[in-house]
Amino acid sequence: MKIKSRSIWSWGLTSFLLFLIAINPAHADSKLSAGDTAWILTSTALVLFMTLPGLALFYGGLVRSRNVLSVLMHCFAIACLASVAWLVVVYSLAFSDGGGLNSYIGGLSKVLLTGVTTESLSGSIPETVFFMFQMTFAIITPALIVGAFPERIKFSAVLLFSMLWLVVVYAPACHWIWGGGWLSDLGVMDFAGGIVVHVTAGVSALVLAVVLGRRRGFPSDIRPPHNPGMTVAGACMLWVGWFGFNAGSALAADGNAGMAMVVTHISAAVASLTWAFIEWIKFGKPSVVGIVTGTIAGLASITPASGFVGPIGAVVIGLVAGFVCQWFATWIRTTCKIDDSLDVFAVHGVGGIIGTLLVAVFASESFGGLGLAEGATIGSQMLVQITGIVTVAILSGIATWVIAKIVLGLTGLRVSEEEEIDGLDISAHGERGYDLS
Repeated sequence: MKIKSRSIWSWGLTSFLLFLIAINPAHADSKLSAGDTAWILTSTALVLFMTLPGLALFYGGLVRSRNVLSVLMHCFAIACLASVAWLVVVYSLAFSDGGGLNSYIGGLSKVLLTGVTTESLSGSIPETVFFMFQMTFAIITPALIVGAFPERIKFSAVLLFSMLWLVVVYAPACHWIWGGGWLSDLGVMDFAGGIVVHVTAGVSALVLAVVLGRRRGFPSDIRPPHNPGMTVAGACMLWVGWFGFNAGSALAADGNAGMAMVVTHISAAVASLTWAFIEWIKFGKPSVVGIVTGTIAGLASITPASGFVGPIGAVVIGLVAGFVCQWFATWIRTTCKIDDSLDVFAVHGVGGIIGTLLVAVFASESFGGLGLAEGATIGSQMLVQITGIVTVAILSGIATWVIAKIVLGLTGLRVSEEEEIDGLDISAHGERGYDLS
């Protein structure tokens, strides 16, 4: 009985050791990491949660009650459309080898995930997981632009614009920075999408708002948000989902992901308090819509820097975001008279620019960051960051104007005045957000 007992214990211990070896990412026979894969699967769900329902509710609460369903519909439909476009061609253009044109655009070798199997790896995770994680970024980026055109745009225009924009703007910008393109070779630092997501969406939103024109009554007769509680709920979901957005961009379950999560949270908290404090000083009362708008500004600003800076950088970036993004929101609305309805450029575009510039400073080890590339200085890295911002902004602005003109010619952009008065919920979708009868 003693020999048999020892044999059982020996067999159990051996089995357990073999199991540990099998899941060890350093195992000689496999580069797959179960831990990394589990974290990126979780992050993928978190980033999708940012759009559905986070962004949809955040935007939905800010518009008039007769347009709330149209905003939810825009976000939901874009998520579906972007998913299919990502599978068909956009993923390939962003992340495959473009041959002689690889500095500027990927190729077509991964159209419909051609050649990608369950055994295909991207680093230490399955390529299918990487595909899904990056898809959620392609979903939320055009969805951010929804904030520029609510209450007055045709639904057909939303679909056509978003599809063309993903191919012409998002795919090249993504390839330039994350897919091995020329900005990647130049050394641009954009950990989770300050340029790829926020600059592209922010600049495009501003241009589209100009082409589309103002809402009826803007700027003198614009109603306050119809449901601030809905907006707060959406902002809370965005805050939680952003951990997957930034910490997930480490593409590993490691210390870098942990620090990215820390600085993401700190920047959001500081920017929220800053925005609320400014409102308190200016108007005597801090608003709930204001504090959560500050949250999004802080999250957008820390995004490009999250994998490179430490807590000191997070505090400064959040502080700057709270001040600067709020100033731009007022300036664009009151001075420029541009109806970027939900402040997409001021919050996301300006926020992305702030973080992209300040990462050149606070990534330095002297400020608690992880350090700049070998041979780089704060000054030289700043020039690289400016190059990335300017070139992607030019691409986004010009391409958006051209796409908007194409859509205008094919489907038209704007609903009729009667439909705008009735509200898009009933005129475009035949439904009402609230039955008050």
